[in-house]
Amino acid sequence: MRRTITRLGPWQPHDEGLNQIILLLLLDNLPFSTVIRVQIRMQLLHFSLFDDFNNYLAFILSRAKDVPVEIRKVAGLLLKNGLMDVYNLIEPEHQQYIKLQLLYGLGEADQHIRSTCGTTISNVVQQGGISGWPELFHTLLHFLNSGDPNRNGGAMDALSKISENTPELLDSDDAWSGQRPINIFLLELFEFFHSPHANLRKLSLRFVNKYIISMPSGLYTSKNKYLDGLFLLANEPDAAVRKLVCTALLQLVEFHPSVLEPRLKDVIECMLQLNKDNNDVLALEACGFWSKYWDAQIPPENLREYLPHLTLILLSNMAYPNDDDLLADAEVIDAKEDESIPDRYQDLKPQLPCSDEDDDTCTICNLRKCSASALDVLSNVFGAKILLTFMPIIEANLSATGDEAWRDKEAAVLALGVIARGCINGLYPRLSEIVASLIPLLDHKFTLIRSTSCWTLSQFSKYIVQDSGNKKGYEQFDMVLTAFLQRISDTNKLVQGAACSALAILEEEAAEKLAPRLKEILQHLMHPLGEYQKRNLRIICDAIGTLVDAVGEELDQPVYVEILIPPLIQKWQNFSIFDKDLLTLLECFTSIVQALRSIEFSQFTEHLFSRCITIIEAQQQLAKAHPFSDKDFITCSLDFLSGLTGCFHNGIESLVLQSNLRDMLLKCCRDGAPDVRQSAFGLLGDLARVCPIHLHPRVPEFLYLVVKQLKIPKFEKTISVANNACWAIGELAVQVPQEISPFVATVISCLIPILHQSEGVVKSMVENSAITLGRLAFVCPDLVSPHMEKCMQSWCISLSTTRDGIEKEDAFKGLCAMVKANPSVAQSSLVYVCKAIASWTKIWSTELNTEVCKVMHDYQQMLTNEAWDKFMSDLDPLVKANIAKYLV
Repeated sequence: MRRTITRLGPWQPHDEGLNQIILLLLLDNLPFSTVIRVQIRMQLLHFSLFDDFNNYLAFILSRAKDVPVEIRKVAGLLLKNGLMDVYNLIEPEHQQYIKLQLLYGLGEADQHIRSTCGTTISNVVQQGGISGWPELFHTLLHFLNSGDPNRNGGAMDALSKISENTPELLDSDDAWSGQRPINIFLLELFEFFHSPHANLRKLSLRFVNKYIISMPSGLYTSKNKYLDGLFLLANEPDAAVRKLVCTALLQLVEFHPSVLEPRLKDVIECMLQLNKDNNDVLALEACGFWSKYWDAQIPPENLREYLPHLTLILLSNMAYPNDDDLLADAEVIDAKEDESIPDRYQDLKPQLPCSDEDDDTCTICNLRKCSASALDVLSNVFGAKILLTFMPIIEANLSATGDEAWRDKEAAVLALGVIARGCINGLYPRLSEIVASLIPLLDHKFTLIRSTSCWTLSQFSKYIVQDSGNKKGYEQFDMVLTAFLQRISDTNKLVQGAACSALAILEEEAAEKLAPRLKEILQHLMHPLGEYQKRNLRIICDAIGTLVDAVGEELDQPVYVEILIPPLIQKWQNFSIFDKDLLTLLECFTSIVQALRSIEFSQFTEHLFSRCITIIEAQQQLAKAHPFSDKDFITCSLDFLSGLTGCFHNGIESLVLQSNLRDMLLKCCRDGAPDVRQSAFGLLGDLARVCPIHLHPRVPEFLYLVVKQLKIPKFEKTISVANNACWAIGELAVQVPQEISPFVATVISCLIPILHQSEGVVKSMVENSAITLGRLAFVCPDLVSPHMEKCMQSWCISLSTTRDGIEKEDAFKGLCAMVKANPSVAQSSLVYVCKAIASWTKIWSTELNTEVCKVMHDYQQMLTNEAWDKFMSDLDPLVKANIAKYLV
């Protein structure tokens, strides 16, 4: 069917060509076979070779009103893509025609047509610049003033897209007759905040918000007009507009708080309103305002009068909403036991309540947790001042009865934990009352109240332990501990995990105070171990590890070993060597082995050692087929073996002899994964101390790999690997000095730059380098002595900041050897040597003490009496006092 189109302008489309193109576009939009579609595309490609093809597309997009909108949009997309790279090659007459049609299309009734025209206009400006289209801004300004909602919206759409593609254009002095276009357009757009058309209100606000961060002069000078518009639009029925208001105020408080300060009262009232919005997404975003408020360092006093209102809103938002996934699960869980139900993937994500931004459990960013975080900030800023109006609400919610009130009760429990630290001065006098009100809730019928009560009680652990020095306080501590232990065996997984985490926090605070009840604690921890699912297994193992760290050697008694180890071994045996849960147990055993050295535990070492060897072997075989397989199994096994070696010393020698650990360790030292090499070099150092004979005959290969780690350029990317490698060299130097000799010069060439640049290197790396250099100097003095002129001073500086211990003693034996071997260099560094010696609190080794005294005596003999007296008078008084005992 032929179409008759009104012809406009100097260029006119031919009806035949126009209809052919429209037909092809219509056919291309139909579900034909691939072959037919290819034919259609080939015909369109043929038409695109004509100079005026883009003119036809522009005409169809903007003027062909009897063509379906979908087809006009396709024409527009073809036009946009066709102009992308060749616009500047098109004849000026055709360029002008296309621009005219695009501007006409901005006033079309259909939003999609306007949007397509706006996108294409932006691309044309990007290609040809505003100088090639001087009438564009005048036309857009005219459209904004036209009173036609379609033209208004089209102009805003085009401006928005220009600002995205070429943001500098609107804020440039030379873009529009010496004026900044943005300043002119902003004044017009502010008026649309009052438009009767919701879409125009939204478009105008969205555009203005784009310029908040850059804050052009037109926006800054009209800031009050802008803020008035924001406060007006905060009452907009459309949630999308209210969200734009919220976003604007958040950006202003973050980037330009001074703009808000004169209007803070209005701003705070607006944010309070948005924070309790029925739209949860908007309320969540608004809740982020309070943390940005503190970050902007706006005086907190401005917020004081709003504290009662704000805390009430936050508390209300902390209650679980009806559609919360965790709440839905809990409602099912409350009706039945769930401890035997295997964990789903989402169950493995941390879900405990939290208020501390450093607490890893706070991973689900929702309104409840964001509100808790805001309340935490408030409590730390205002302290007990918020309690006057806040605590009566908390107490009322805690005392509420009836199942319908449980959400508010749970939120009140959470709020108490959130403010525990910030408001402790006001809460501490009421601690016994708070504890007494929370303990019964650990037995509440609702799962989430039980789990949250565990967490909240744990937040008071420091103060509960602090009060346990008297009889009443100890009874309170004992009651809390007992309650946590009982909840560990709860039939609900969420409560189990919360109780284990709470117990771990209490263990950390209580430390040796747990000793009288250690047997009972271990029994409660071990009893549910066989029933725990994946997520809670991780948490209970953390609680066991924390307990081990807290009580230390107190745990190393036969009765405790018999309670603790067999259930862990049983659990360990239930997992395959490729089961991720094995890693949790390995980390737990690594903590345990550092505390237990008794014969009772040694009976388990062979089994544990053999299983780790099997794991490493299996993973190394797997890596041959899958080079990028998970290396955590290897690193955890190496770390455990390292702990076992460090604790049982020579007791591990027979196990090493009967295994192929040496060859496997060599492979690990070559591994491409830094974590594996880090653990491997750590174990190498431990084995070098305990049974160096079993590293033969592969010691040279180990040394080559160890030295290689120190030669890596910019090894700070693998600093932990280099650190362990450096330490391992020192241990090998002490044990196999003959085999270290060929590597001494290379090692020293790596250590000297580290000592020279100590301020830019991790402290432990500098310390290990100083110790290793000392050990090399002691066992190979002739090889190290020639290098002393380059590093004596920086070496002494590093030694002066090294903590006392056996390793520092080894380093000083090397220092004394270097002073003897190279007295002239030593004399020029006398001040630094004295500072290093003065850093000792006490040298426990009689042999080393004698050597240091001899060094100081030799120095005194080198100098004349006058020179020595002058040197001593110039010395720092504290250094002088500390070395006096070595001058006797």
